[in-house]
Amino acid sequence: MVAEFRRSAALPQVEARRSRQERDCYRPHAHDDFSLGVIEAGSSVVTGSPDGPLRLAAGDVITIPAGRVHACNPDTGPWRYQMIHVDQEWAASLAPPTATGDLLAAIRVVRRPEVTALARGLAEAIFAGADREATEARAAALFAELATATPAHLVAGEPDAELLGRLAPVLRRLRSDRANPALGALADSIGMTPYQLIRAVRRATGLTPLAWRQNARILQARRMLRAGRPIAETAHELGFVDQSHFHRVFRAHVATSPGAYRG
Repeated sequence: MVAEFRRSAALPQVEARRSRQERDCYRPHAHDDFSLGVIEAGSSVVTGSPDGPLRLAAGDVITIPAGRVHACNPDTGPWRYQMIHVDQEWAASLAPPTATGDLLAAIRVVRRPEVTALARGLAEAIFAGADREATEARAAALFAELATATPAHLVAGEPDAELLGRLAPVLRRLRSDRANPALGALADSIGMTPYQLIRAVRRATGLTPLAWRQNARILQARRMLRAGRPIAETAHELGFVDQSHFHRVFRAHVATSPGAYRG
């Protein structure tokens, strides 16, 4: 497993990744950013879509809106890819106004050489340390091309705002409590049984309560590590039992160690 990360000094909301994987490396997870990936070699399978697994081949570009649960793992043999994570509001500000609906609300797989070339160009610009103007110009060109491309796969789906509103107190506790909240107490707090709560959280977020909590903690860990916080301090502040536990959960979500991610 090889992973290399680069953050834009000019645009702190932009991060690029180059990776090579040979075995399953990701559990189902979601990002709080808009994500765009390009397959460089090999093939992979994306799970988490209600439409079933999506198979990606070299040259494919996939876009994943913030909050959409997915897991992308090698299909057979080595798999090499690049990922770009950007603030979703920043992406919306650069995308054509007519494109923000589909582009930022649905998982899309595009098989178009022009899109592949532009995605690679944006990743290369980030790794090369391009300035803000050059990076934004490349991103805008990519989003404009995506807006005109007919996706090979389109996985729509809007969150259930009413259900998320009812679950908000539970999700707040899952995110912020240092110790694991008792499932029964969480369910009682919003008038559900534990079984009803598990089903409701999965329906609203795509994850069980425990999996959602782990994902939320790893998203916060990534923010803290990007800011230069020590690994041990990050693990302690987020309530992990010890650094070993933190490493295992982090690797399952990010497919690399906290140290390699922090750089």
